Amino acid sequence: MSAARQRFLPYAALLGAIITLCVGTSLAKGLFPLVGAQGTSAYRVGFAALILVLVWRPWNHPIARADLGRIALYGAVMGLLNLSFYMAIRTIPLGLAVAIEFTGPLVVSVASSRKLIHFVWIGLAVLGLALLLPIDPGAQRLDPVGVGFACVAAVMWALYIILGKRTGHLHAGRSVALGMVTAALIVVPIGVVSAGTALFQPKLIALGLVAAVLSSAIPYSLEMIALRAIPKRTFGVMLSLEPAAGALAGLVILHERLVLTQWLAIAAIVAASAGAILTTPPETVIEDAP
Repeated sequence: MSAARQRFLPYAALLGAIITLCVGTSLAKGLFPLVGAQGTSAYRVGFAALILVLVWRPWNHPIARADLGRIALYGAVMGLLNLSFYMAIRTIPLGLAVAIEFTGPLVVSVASSRKLIHFVWIGLAVLGLALLLPIDPGAQRLDPVGVGFACVAAVMWALYIILGKRTGHLHAGRSVALGMVTAALIVVPIGVVSAGTALFQPKLIALGLVAAVLSSAIPYSLEMIALRAIPKRTFGVMLSLEPAAGALAGLVILHERLVLTQWLAIAAIVAASAGAILTTPPETVIEDAP
């Protein structure tokens, strides 16, 4: 393999992770009429937990009781993050939900800094959120409940980053596997209660597995490849493209059309996220959600 191709491969892997995640989430939304957002979230988290446990086999490596407590809290937040995001995209477009969700890690990125430029990025993000208000007569009014769930997802993503740093001394794959198991213990029962016996239909289980692989297993694997060669700051900047990718996936797959002000809102939040990462110490940049 040529040197140029070796340098390009990690960036291609990260781009593939972003695209696969957005496509997988769009396909998962197609399951909502059949098992609901809660049932679809149960598929994603449950299958992701199963796959991660089989890959990392965390039972082969003892973990201190104190660390188990940290992982349990980290996993609970992970589960609520997934559930609240899926509840958000029931009623608001995918790209807008991702953009709102991104404000959580954006706040974490700039919270520890007092640079004047960071207030510019916060202002730009606030402008983006303001553009989502029903000020454009051509825009469909956003469901306030869906927006509320997206805001909860933003808070959960911020907590996910904070709590994830407290498990930073542990093996990343094993801690994420155990965290996802905790998330599954929270989300799967909610999905079962909500969807009932429909959740156990073989055809829907197969579709749920496909959605989970596309939205969790493949993106996570590709990101692991990317992180080995891409500086964390660059990784975060590229990850900031996710709201735009989500909007495009929503447009192509789900036919979710946005008006100009909503596209401008996404652009403002993407620019705020990228700008914050470029002007923040590398250890505090955005980390990807599970």
